[in-house]
This record gives sequence, structure tokens and C-alpha cells, in this order.
Amino acid sequence: MMVEKKTHSRVLPKVLVIGVVAVIIGMFMAFLSSGLTGKSDVTGRSGEQLEGRMAPDFAALSIDDTIMSLSEYRGSPVILNFWASWCPPCREETPILQRVWDENQDQGIIVLGVNVQDSEEDYLEYLEEFEVTFSNVYDEGGRITVDYGVTGLPVTFFIDRRGEIVGRWVGAISFDSLSTWTESLLTGVLPVRGNGNNLEK
Repeated sequence: MMVEKKTHSRVLPKVLVIGVVAVIIGMFMAFLSSGLTGKSDVTGRSGEQLEGRMAPDFAALSIDDTIMSLSEYRGSPVILNFWASWCPPCREETPILQRVWDENQDQGIIVLGVNVQDSEEDYLEYLEEFEVTFSNVYDEGGRITVDYGVTGLPVTFFIDRRGEIVGRWVGAISFDSLSTWTESLLTGVLPVRGNGNNLEK
């Protein structure tokens, strides 16, 4: 009888451990999935602590192998977009960013992409696929992503000429909303915002 009790006491903890690990993995996958689609509460707060503050400066390698820093654009309004090639909403958004860049670059707007958790090959193929001509840097090691509090993709920050973050957008942004923000950055008049990302007309 003593042998049976010992065997049972050893098997039970193993079953519990396996069960707990399975639950943890399931919760992590659920969080990751919701984060990438921009629908979780945590993801919705990506970078919110930075609104009204100076944008953290960074230096990173650009597509043409030069070091690019955010501070070099001080004096110009900046649309800073975090993206990845494996992010479905990013694929919706990138052509919109490119269109806004094409239509407004002569007015002094800067569109700057920050690539997150990609291989160099995938990063470059993505830019070529969408014929991206605005500047992009590769966030090797994820330091920029951490500094900006990004917990899901895509996320866009709107930075005024002084270098202050005056707004952000979590998830894929529409052409109309991005155009409104672009005009606001160029004129210095902030748009009226409703709940969350929505802009009021």
C-alpha cells in the first residue's frame, strides 16, 4: 500500500505541471494574437504613456546601411510607424503611408518606419513588394520598440516640429484619418479626437 501511495503522489504533480504549462501557453498565444490585431486592452495602450512627452530619440540602421536618428528630423513633423512583414494589418496600412508620403513630402512631412522582429531578408522584401520610398530603420534587438512601449502592431506616433508626441494610432489607420493627422502636423492644429483612435469630423 505504501508503494501505491508514493507512485500516485509522483504522478499527480506531473499532471498538474503539464496542465499549468498548457494553460500558460494558451494564454500567451491568445495575448499575442490579440496584440497583433490591435484589439486587446494592453495593445490599445501601446505608447500611451508617451503622449504629450518628447519622443525618445534613437539611432538605427536604415535600408541603405546608414545610421539614421530621429533627432535629425527635429523641426519637421514626423509620422513614426512601427510595423513588421508578418503583421496582416501592416499590409493594409503600408500602401496608405506610401500614398500620404507621395502626396505630402514636398510640404515637409516626414514618414519614418521602424521594422520590428523581422529578418533582414523579409524586411527588405516587404519594402520592395510595396515599393516603399519613405525612410525605414531596422530595430535590431528591439530597443526602440521597448522605449516606445509598443505591445502590438502596427502602431503610429505623430510627432510635432518640437519633437513632442501629440498623438498615436493603434492598429491599421485609414487614408482619411492619416490625411487628417498629416494636415494637423503640418499646420500645428491638432484634430479633435473621440474615443480611442477615432477622429471627430
